[in-house]
Amino acid sequence: MTSSTLMDSRNVSTMNSQKRNRRLQELQEFLCERKYKRPLVVTDFSTKIKSFYMKQNPDGKTVQAMDILVPGIGEMIGGSANLEKLEANMDAKGIPKEGLSWYLDLRRFGSAPHAGFGLGFERMLLLVTGMANIRDVIPFPRWPKHCQT
Repeated sequence: MTSSTLMDSRNVSTMNSQKRNRRLQELQEFLCERKYKRPLVVTDFSTKIKSFYMKQNPDGKTVQAMDILVPGIGEMIGGSANLEKLEANMDAKGIPKEGLSWYLDLRRFGSAPHAGFGLGFERMLLLVTGMANIRDVIPFPRWPKHCQT
């Protein structure tokens, strides 16, 4: 299932990023937990809702990215191909390079064209243990006023 197909009908271009992300999350939860009731792979996210460093598909409207969604947990794994023409994409999107010079240098001198993915460790523990709340599986618990400054 492609994310761009789902989100294009919802006029996402006029939403702020927080509202757009919440809408996408609600939509993904509905599809995974109520409609299909099983794990779901979502691909081809709109360029409007994904990061500047993701490689675009030939259509120019979507990026080479995917999420694996699991009922009751949400996004378990997310992945994407990284863009080779990063600086041109930053210019096109109006992203200032000053604060990201370290990232540009890392990509310029320390990386080859690649794709990657991330597995949410706590979310994997939720799946394996059957716990209902992610707070119960976090290996380093946090609570208010615990952090010392």
